[in-house]
Parts: sequence; C-alpha cells; structure tokens
Amino acid sequence: MSSLSIDKRRPGFLEGVVVALVASMTVSISVAAFDWLLPLGILVRVLISVAGVAYLLYLFSRCREKVGRMTALSVYVSMVIATWVFMPSIHWVVIAHLGLIWLIRSLYFYSSVLSALLDLGLTALSVVGAVAAYLHTDSLFLGLWCLFLVQALFTWIPSNWQRQSAHKKSPVENDRFDVAYRAAENAVRKLATNPTTY
Repeated sequence: MSSLSIDKRRPGFLEGVVVALVASMTVSISVAAFDWLLPLGILVRVLISVAGVAYLLYLFSRCREKVGRMTALSVYVSMVIATWVFMPSIHWVVIAHLGLIWLIRSLYFYSSVLSALLDLGLTALSVVGAVAAYLHTDSLFLGLWCLFLVQALFTWIPSNWQRQSAHKKSPVENDRFDVAYRAAENAVRKLATNPTTY
C-alpha cells in the first residue's frame, strides 16, 4: 500500500491531456474566429486571461481544499488587471499568468517545498517546449498543445515528499506496539486464508 494518501479528486494525466487538447483547440479557433473583432495583441491578451481563469477554475474543481478560493481568484483577477496595465509585452503577460497558476497550484495541490519547486521547473519546461514548438512549426495550436501538455505532467508530482521518505524508514524493531501489531496482522492473515486451522 502506498504511503501517500490518494486524493481521488486530483486530476490524472489522461484528464490533463484532454484539458490540454480542449484548451489548445479553443484558443486557436478563437484567434482565427475573432481576429476581425479586435487587434491581435488585445485579442491574445483576452484569450490568455480567459484561458488562465478557466484553468484556475478547473484546478479548484479538482482539489480537495476549499478554503481561500475566492481570495485566490480575486488575487488572480487583480494580477491579470495589473498585467494589462503595467506589462505591455505579451511575453511578460504569459509569464505572469503561468507564475500565478504555478503559485496557486502549489498552494492547493502540494504540502512540500520540493513538490512546488518541481512544479516550477515543469512550468519553465512547458514555456520552453511551447516556444520551441511554435518556432519550428509556426503553429499556434502546436505551441499551446506543448504548453498545456507539459503542464498536465504536474499530476505525477507527489503532494508531499516528506511523508513518502518517512514511510521508507524501517520502524524500530524493539517497539512493543509495532511487534504486537505485526503479530496481530499475521494472525488475521492466516485466519483469512485458512480458517480451519484455528
């Protein structure tokens, strides 16, 4: 049995792949469909902001922790407005959104610093992958697909490394409770497999 408690609400990798596909297709189609309505720079900012908020709401729906969601959402929206005002470059807007998503994901899905740092590395890797895919293919869809697909790997990061490493340490052999517990467990196992011997 695993030492880590399994959170059934935490998304799996295949679910992340589906989310990546839906997000990539939606943003790509929206850019093509609404490029006549807004200048491309503003349209991209709007779509980044909408996709960020939608992904955040998805994360909230898949985490067990309910405390502080409205505060986190308010901070996120406030930071989105701040990026619109103070960061004219699209590159900084993307980095700001990914940074906020990383921070909120770290607060709601991890309880160890190591896990949060691994997620930060994963976020940086997703940016590198997205830029490389876009530069090589000139396809917005493939760039977004790589970004969201690498982000989906966060589901493989353990929520708490300390608990896992603590479980790997062997219990103290001379602890009376441990010895009694193992003896009782063996007796129940024998009884369950061959009840006629008792």
